[in-house]
Amino acid sequence: MSTADKIYSLEVLNDKREEWKDQKVVFTNGCFDILHLGHVDYLEKAAAKGDKLIVALNTDASVSKLKGPTRPVNNENARARIIAALAFVDAVVFFTEDTPLSLIKLLKPDVLVKGSDYKISNIVGADVVMENGGTVETIELVEGYSTTNIINKINK
Repeated sequence: MSTADKIYSLEVLNDKREEWKDQKVVFTNGCFDILHLGHVDYLEKAAAKGDKLIVALNTDASVSKLKGPTRPVNNENARARIIAALAFVDAVVFFTEDTPLSLIKLLKPDVLVKGSDYKISNIVGADVVMENGGTVETIELVEGYSTTNIINKINK
């Protein structure tokens, strides 16, 4: 399977989710602009919480809206291919909205994961996942690793 084969449209991923109904599906989301140790550690730990890992990736337009006009550094297709290349990622899907709430409602993951910089009460879609019998978990982040830190270091 090539990395491009793990990048799905919403419609196809919804069908794939149905195929995976008997497996524990984990969902997370983010920009993942410049892949670094913090990202890999986080995604690997997220994947370990279930059988299948879906990563929802902000489109370029939504990254710019969140992070400013100089971001993303890498375009959405490059970011998706890089994330899909990770062996423990089973699916990548784009979202253009400010949050992945509509994806979470549609895909109904068994586990919703975000970094420990979030409180469960502030995680978008947590209520939806818990109402459907799933769990919401946070993962401790690797200190000192962030895309912003990398960009600042390069600019010095």
